[in-house]
Amino acid sequence: MATFTSALLSALQPTVERLTEEFNEIPSERKDILKELTQFVQNGIDKKQSVYLNFICTHNSRRSHLSQIWAQAAAYYYGVPGVLCFSGGTEATAFNPRAVNAMQNAGFTISKTSEGDNPVYDVKYSQDAPAIKAFSKKYDDPFNHNKDFAAVMTCSHADENCPIVFGAVARIPLRYDDPKNFDDTPQEAAKYAERVEQIGREILFAFSQVNL
Repeated sequence: MATFTSALLSALQPTVERLTEEFNEIPSERKDILKELTQFVQNGIDKKQSVYLNFICTHNSRRSHLSQIWAQAAAYYYGVPGVLCFSGGTEATAFNPRAVNAMQNAGFTISKTSEGDNPVYDVKYSQDAPAIKAFSKKYDDPFNHNKDFAAVMTCSHADENCPIVFGAVARIPLRYDDPKNFDDTPQEAAKYAERVEQIGREILFAFSQVNL
């Protein structure tokens, strides 16, 4: 099993430590799906090849970004080499500010580097790792790696309406409920935090199971 090897941002470290102590809260049926993600990563490690993961939801605005960022941070935290994480949608919109705020509250440092309808953000999880460039895009955007990747489907709509993901060599149905359903309600902040923590907990579990 992978063990902690790399230092995260001081604001993010407590969140990660708490989530890694909550793996027993993950239902067994979710762990079965997460094992597919672990196995894809493991296969690449065993072959000493780069591992490409593309997290996909319809609008590439919330769940796919949260998953991509957590996966890159988890790979770094557990010292899993050669993992490159991307995200995309069946259409492009924008990285939703509510999701950005929820990730900041979890301890990630996020700064906007461009304005407009689809701004670009730099996301940091460690002082010693490059920032993730986060912005909304289609899954096959040239910014993403477009062959030999695992398509990790983070929403049911994209999973059901995108039967073929060109370039993918694996497809993993890791669906999450959409916090968008609680936008502009009293539960908004709590539901976004809940989704951030669920995704973090599960992605960290998947990477913790990789044998190095």
